[in-house]
Amino acid sequence: MIQLRNITKSFGSLQVLRGIDLDINQGEVVSIVGPSGAGKTTLLQIMGTLDQPDTGQIIIDGQDVSKLSRKKMAQFRNQRIGFVFQFHQLLPEFTALENIMIPAFIGGIGRKEAQRRATELLEFMKLTDRADHKPSELSGGEKQRVAVARALVNHPAVVLADEPSGSLDSQNKDELHRLFFDLRDRLKQTFVIVTHDESLASMTDRTIHMVDGCLTSDESSESLLSKKDVTTMDSPSLSFNTNSTQDEKQ
Repeated sequence: MIQLRNITKSFGSLQVLRGIDLDINQGEVVSIVGPSGAGKTTLLQIMGTLDQPDTGQIIIDGQDVSKLSRKKMAQFRNQRIGFVFQFHQLLPEFTALENIMIPAFIGGIGRKEAQRRATELLEFMKLTDRADHKPSELSGGEKQRVAVARALVNHPAVVLADEPSGSLDSQNKDELHRLFFDLRDRLKQTFVIVTHDESLASMTDRTIHMVDGCLTSDESSESLLSKKDVTTMDSPSLSFNTNSTQDEKQ
């Protein structure tokens, strides 16, 4: 699913990434952990094509993204990569439903199909009754679930999450963590998560440790939330139609 080869990155005289080699398989939930300044967020941003490495090769879902033009890379990012941030980054003037639909509109999906996908995701997230609420009317946990739905609306190959539960209380944090594994099991969704949360890291299929811009270890995790034993949320099934046409425009 993701192949990184000899990824380096410097900011001036400071070398942040020092020859990163990493493979992530489809359907894995992988955590990246390490002290502040280790290069975790920089690596995630490069993986998500938000930043460019100084050297190295990035292959995502069979596509060598380093060979894409800026326009093609933006299209690839919209269609194949979902992002979840610590502080959700929802647009305050739009409702929950509209926030979820925005990446679909950017990708050229017609209004009817975008609304169908967003409505289905809200139902899956148990947020149907919050569809018409703006972010200021949502709790922290609700905002982050809307943000996850937004990341999923274009059926991405991978979801990249940077400290996704860092601003949540314990209950909402646990629910969000369970959601990631539920999505992995139901949709074969791949997640790469930068986190300082030890409980989340211990649940993931693999934990990648970083120190001073280098990978120091790569550990498989045995937990109650493994592929066989994950406790799923009692939510309706998602039935994404990846072959739907895009001829109905906004």
